Amino acid sequence: MTAVNRQIHIVELPKDKLGPEHFRLAQGAMPQAKDGELLLKTKLISLDAANRAWMQGATYRAAIEAGQVMAGGAVAEVVEAKAPGFANGDLVFADTGWQEYAALPAKHAQKLPRIEPLSHLLSVYGIAGLTAYFGLLNVGKPKAGETVVVSAAAGSVGVFVGQIAKLKGCRVIGIAGGEKKCAWLKSDLGFDAVIDYKAQAVGGALKDAAPKGIDVYFDNVGGDILEACLFRMNNHGRISCCGAVSQYDGAAPRHGPRGIPGLIVTKRLTMQGFIVMDFNAERDKAMSDLQSWVKSGQIKVPEDIMDGIENTPKALIGLLAGDNFGKRMVRVG
Repeated sequence: MTAVNRQIHIVELPKDKLGPEHFRLAQGAMPQAKDGELLLKTKLISLDAANRAWMQGATYRAAIEAGQVMAGGAVAEVVEAKAPGFANGDLVFADTGWQEYAALPAKHAQKLPRIEPLSHLLSVYGIAGLTAYFGLLNVGKPKAGETVVVSAAAGSVGVFVGQIAKLKGCRVIGIAGGEKKCAWLKSDLGFDAVIDYKAQAVGGALKDAAPKGIDVYFDNVGGDILEACLFRMNNHGRISCCGAVSQYDGAAPRHGPRGIPGLIVTKRLTMQGFIVMDFNAERDKAMSDLQSWVKSGQIKVPEDIMDGIENTPKALIGLLAGDNFGKRMVRVG
């Protein structure tokens, strides 16, 4: 085992756009596992818009502070187990941070099955796939024949939301940025229609794509796109609030979505935020369904993998700019 632990530190919290200057590659000491802990070797680091949100303050986890190893979840292998219930060679999901090795309390690690490819443990069988599953089915509650709209449709969660909605018999409209992404969503993933928010006014495009209105909107972005969808919602429509990536990176928006109070009342809308841990009691059912759909070919698993821990900052910056097709992650070793 190497005596050096390569790490990515967050050296300064961004006041505007996140850039490479906010990170540095460092060499830390090899951590040692204490009683009740696991020494982990990081295999695949998950890149998520939430990484940027953590830099703005406490959310469902503590805020990131300058000088720390950058926070982030990963699939890791147990190198040394000093806790019952784990053995060397086990795979776990844990908040290892952006580093090659981490020593963590075993209670903070979730044991994973050994599935090939391992990358599926971060995408369709990880937080991305489970977020799509629960956010759409438990919060959005779509019915066959309804119209479902999903923003950031080519992102890690959106690609699964659209596919699950299709197999549930819905008409699916994606919102994504760029002609290439939009064509890919239709040709490869089976979306019925896709709106390029970089080339079209979303409100006007929704009138054409969803002439009968929207029954379920899965919101990954917030901001102006949320506002445009609100005005197209049908009576008793459901809005599943997953994230607000449009507001994570850069200056604060000048205004929030307009029309919310009146539209929610007059259209009797349900607008619910959630995080995937809310549905832990139903995790086994979700995993069974997702595995069945992948095996049968009803769901494709787009993944966007970069290699090398030194490329982790670039991977996150690119994700925030919308460069990724599907779940983005970095292969460490």
